[in-house]
Order: sequence, then structure tokens, then C-alpha cells
Amino acid sequence: MATGGGGDDAGEKRVTDRYLKREVLGEGTYGVVFKAIDTKTGETVAIKRIRLGKYKEGVNFTALREIKLLKELKDPNIIELIDAFPYKGNLHLVFEFMETDLEAVIRDRNIVLSPADIKSYIQMMLKGLAFCHKKWVLHRDMKPNNLLIGAEGQLKLGDFGLARIFGSPERNFTHQVFARWYRAPELLFGTKQYGSAVDVWAAGCIFAELLLRRPFLQGSSDIDQLGKIFAAFGTPKSSQWPDMVCLPDYVEYQFVSAPPLRSLFPMASDDALDLLSRMFYI
Repeated sequence: MATGGGGDDAGEKRVTDRYLKREVLGEGTYGVVFKAIDTKTGETVAIKRIRLGKYKEGVNFTALREIKLLKELKDPNIIELIDAFPYKGNLHLVFEFMETDLEAVIRDRNIVLSPADIKSYIQMMLKGLAFCHKKWVLHRDMKPNNLLIGAEGQLKLGDFGLARIFGSPERNFTHQVFARWYRAPELLFGTKQYGSAVDVWAAGCIFAELLLRRPFLQGSSDIDQLGKIFAAFGTPKSSQWPDMVCLPDYVEYQFVSAPPLRSLFPMASDDALDLLSRMFYI
């Protein structure tokens, strides 16, 4: 993977000789994602073009981190990074092409999601996440549109731009990660030390969203998000979570008891409710 030192010439050769650009798939603050054909293999790929900006080394460090992690994370349920190269002031990341994402599937009311479909998606999501955690990687941006779906229905974790290595000794991280609706209560209370449980909480929110066909906990602010969490699962007691009152952004909430989980997910199986209760552990 060329990322500097004459890499732009090599990048130009890749773009002109190997990859045939097709339509734009999406745009964001980082740059553009477009569809392309890899003439070497005949496969369709997705190319993320990231603006390098004014970095002295010519490379976006977030993108470099994503490249480094994805080189280590080779798993059937994690998006494959095929190639990476600089070209005309941009960094190009070439990924296997995926047809859609889980958010689009959930929102499409023409798609019927059977219990077997939901179980399959959850299994693939958790297998990919378990592999990340086995490699001491936190994803930190689990949400439906970062779970990519292939033509055969396979689900893969994507977008590792916020991912970080974790482990011992504990490191301090920012708590401003994940989209709010998928953020664990300890993050909302401002903790800077956390582990794999924050990914599991977000995965639980995604599981709930698959069951409900809508986002489960839709807070309008961090305070409101915590209120919705405690309304669903009960306000934790100090005996249950002793360190809660010591967290930087701790706010006391009125105590409420948790309603039966069955009342929140009336159509879920007993096994699904059992798994949800473990993922939403406070």
C-alpha cells in the first residue's frame, strides 16, 4: 500500500489502469465514495476518496489508523480493505463492494424481516464484533448504516474511522463517540475509560431496532438519552453501579423501576429477550 514517497505516480497508474470509476455512492465531510470496476479481477469495488487537507505528512491520520486496523482485522464479517493509495491530494481506500446497509433494510417496509433473518443478522454482527474485541479493537461507531449488506445477504462491519486499540493498562479515550442513540450510559456520563461493553451496548440498540423497525432509544440530548435509557431499564442504584456518581458528567435521576422487557418487545422470542437483557447490562 503506497501512502507517500512517489506514491502519487503509482496512484495515477492505479486509477487510470486498474480502477474504472462508475457512479458516486455517497458524500460526506471526509470526501466521496464511488463505485468502480477492478479491471484486474473484474470485481465491483467501492472506493472511498479522502481529502488529505494540509497534513504535513500528506496523509490523514484517521485514515491511516483505519488502514492499519483493517490490515489486521481479516474476518468474514468485517469489510475487506483491498487497496490504498494517494492520488491528486486525496487518499483512496478500495473496499469490497456491498449492495446496501442495515439501516436501509430496516427502513424498507417492503422487506419482511422474519425472526430467522433477524437472528442471522445479529449472529453476523456479533461474530464480527467478537473478532474485533479478540484483537483488542473497539469499533466505537456501531450503528445500522455502518453494518454493510452484500448481495447474498452477508453482513459485515464497516467504517473503522473511530476504532481504537484498547486493553491493559487502561487508556483514556474521548466519550464523544457513537451516534447518541447508540451510546452506552457510561459514555453519556462522561467516562474516559471503557472497554468492549460500549460496543455491545450499541449492538443491543441495533438488535432492538431490528425488532421494532425503528430506533429504540431516540434521545434529543445526552440528558434526554439517559432519561430514555433509565425509563426502559430502570434507574441504576449505587449498589448496582457504585462508580456512577464519580463520573465526570454524572447527574442524579429520579428513581424509576424497569418495566418488563416483554412490554417493550412484545413480539420477541424468549431467547431474543434473554440476549437483549445481557447486551443492555447496566
